[in-house]
Order: sequence, then C-alpha cells, then structure tokens
Amino acid sequence: MSERVSLNICPRFNKAFKLLGKKWNGLIIDVLMKSPMRFCELTDNVEGISDRLLIERLNELAAENIVIREIVQDGQHEVAIYRLTDKGEELAPVFSELHDWASKWMEPEE
Repeated sequence: MSERVSLNICPRFNKAFKLLGKKWNGLIIDVLMKSPMRFCELTDNVEGISDRLLIERLNELAAENIVIREIVQDGQHEVAIYRLTDKGEELAPVFSELHDWASKWMEPEE
C-alpha cells in the first residue's frame, strides 16, 4: 500500500492560481498588458466572451486590485477605460514566461 504524501500548498499561491486560472481572466489581463482599453475594445480583443461575463470578470479583477476602471476625457466626451494596476502590471514577467512555454509546448486549437 502506498503512503499518501501531504502537500501543503501555499494558500496565497492557491488563491492566485484560482484567480488567474479562471476562464477569461488570464486573457483579459494579457490583452490589457498591451494597453488600456474601453469596454468595446475588450470585447473585440477577448474573442468569445459575452458582455455579461466580461463585466463579471472585470469586477472580480478589480476587487483583487489587478484591474481598475477609470473615466478619461476623449475629446469632449468622458469614456471609461480599463487598465492594469501596478499589481496587475507585475504579472508581466509571469505572462511572458507563459507565452514562451505555450509557444514551445502547446498546439493551437482548431
């Protein structure tokens, strides 16, 4: 009979993995790493996500202080944009490594 090995997973790592591994969250963060975007630009760049789900995910990421919604002037109009916070931007090296790994090991979905 084999012995069970007890693995104590760090609760902070577990929380981070749950947040980043949740469907759409990683893609939203990756898109926002390129530049801040309006909601309609996000829907265009995160292919396949519904407006309702995008709002839900943006709210989750905002609650974790990874994304922030700001009102900015665009000519004579005020518009809402979403951008990464400093906390979100600190994920850049992680996402860069993940891109490298995916390029090496993953086949594109058809």
